[in-house]
Amino acid sequence: MCPLFFARARRDQTRPRRSTVGGGVPGACLCYACPVSRPLILVSNDDGVSARGIEILAEAAAEYGDVIVCAPAGEQSAMSHAITLHANLRVREVREGWFAITGTPVDSVYLGALHICPRPPDIVLAGINDGYNLGTDVFYSGTVGAAREGRLRGASAAAFSVKSRTDHEVILPAVHAVVPRLIERHRRGERHLLNVNAPPPPSPGIPMDLEVVRLGRRRYQDKVERREDLMGRPYYWIGGPPTPSDDEDDGDIRVAHAGKISVTPIELDITAPELDQWAAWIKEEST
Repeated sequence: MCPLFFARARRDQTRPRRSTVGGGVPGACLCYACPVSRPLILVSNDDGVSARGIEILAEAAAEYGDVIVCAPAGEQSAMSHAITLHANLRVREVREGWFAITGTPVDSVYLGALHICPRPPDIVLAGINDGYNLGTDVFYSGTVGAAREGRLRGASAAAFSVKSRTDHEVILPAVHAVVPRLIERHRRGERHLLNVNAPPPPSPGIPMDLEVVRLGRRRYQDKVERREDLMGRPYYWIGGPPTPSDDEDDGDIRVAHAGKISVTPIELDITAPELDQWAAWIKEEST
């Protein structure tokens, strides 16, 4: 065992002092200085630490590295990139290498990457979410938010989702296709963020193709429903179910409807490409 791992653990007794986490190889060192270290993989989600999907994802990830799980203590869906700055967070180790965080998915990755993990994670995986995160869902999704936070922390990251009430294991071929490639590219100095969605297979046991595709635009029955409580005071429910898309080439939505697994690379830089046009417009307006 590399002595540098224990030296760091002794300096910070609040961090876990373990060489194998959540299915890792016994005796594997987790410090960067050791040339034989396995990748450190941080796993999170927005369905909560007890969700079936995260159990399946963590087990699959353990084939490729040492795994630490940091996830919300309960349901935190649609939290996007929310971070808790005006309240405290509590951490409970529910079993070895598994930590429940009283916060959002982003809180879980932030706390995991900067405090719980013995070193910065190489890979951050989020999911497996019970419900698609297609198209513009990525702006609302806590699953994608967790993966995006991992990318912001310097890791390569991926978010995995399946159609609601679908066996989570249908996306495992994509996990086994994506994770080793992320690790390989991470070792070359590249950093990537992927959004992966799997529909139910057309027939049980039939493997599905993977297609790399852009984000589509997911449409919903947008509405606001007003109700009243027993005191006559109004309250509101917002949102509605998805509606079919008329766009035949609607990116990852089309791929899912075709019975294939979609893989969408996402960039952190959301700057519009027409900077020169904007500069000309602003100059024109100011003269």
